[in-house]
Amino acid sequence: MQGLSAAGFALALLSAAAGAHAAGASIDAPLDGLRGDAVRGRAIVADRTRGLCLPCHTGPFPEVRFQGDLAPDLAGTGSRWSEGQLRLRIVDGRRLDPTSIMPAYHRSDGLERVAPAVRGRPILDAQQVEDVVAFLVTLRDAPSISSTAPQGTR
Repeated sequence: MQGLSAAGFALALLSAAAGAHAAGASIDAPLDGLRGDAVRGRAIVADRTRGLCLPCHTGPFPEVRFQGDLAPDLAGTGSRWSEGQLRLRIVDGRRLDPTSIMPAYHRSDGLERVAPAVRGRPILDAQQVEDVVAFLVTLRDAPSISSTAPQGTR
C-alpha cells in the first residue's frame, strides 16, 4: 500500500469488486426462502401481461406468436447460467449491465419513468421470481435454427 492513498486504495478495491461482481454475480438464496414452480414460471414467461418476457426474448413457446429478437433466446438459459445468476438477472439485471433495457422485475426503488399505477411495487413478487427461475433452469437445450430465424420467417 506504500504510495497509495486511502482514497486510491478504496477506489482500487471498488473497481476490482465491480469487475468481480459483473463476472460472477448471483443471488444464490431463493427470495424469502421460497421454492419455485416451473409450470407456474412457464405461464408467467409466456404471458405478455405478467412476465413481459416475450416482446424482447424468443424461446420454446410454439403457441406464442410474434416473439422478440431484442434479447437472447431463452432456450438454453439453464445451461448458460446458474439458478443464482438467473435470479439476479430477473431481480435486477442492471446490476450486471447498467445499459440493459431489461426491467428490474423485483425492485421498486430508484427507478425512473414508472407509471403511477405501479410505482413502488415490483413487476413480479418473490414467489413469481422463484417460479420463473424454476422454469428457466429447465431450459437446457440450445436454441433451434427456427427460433433464431428472423421474426417474419417464424
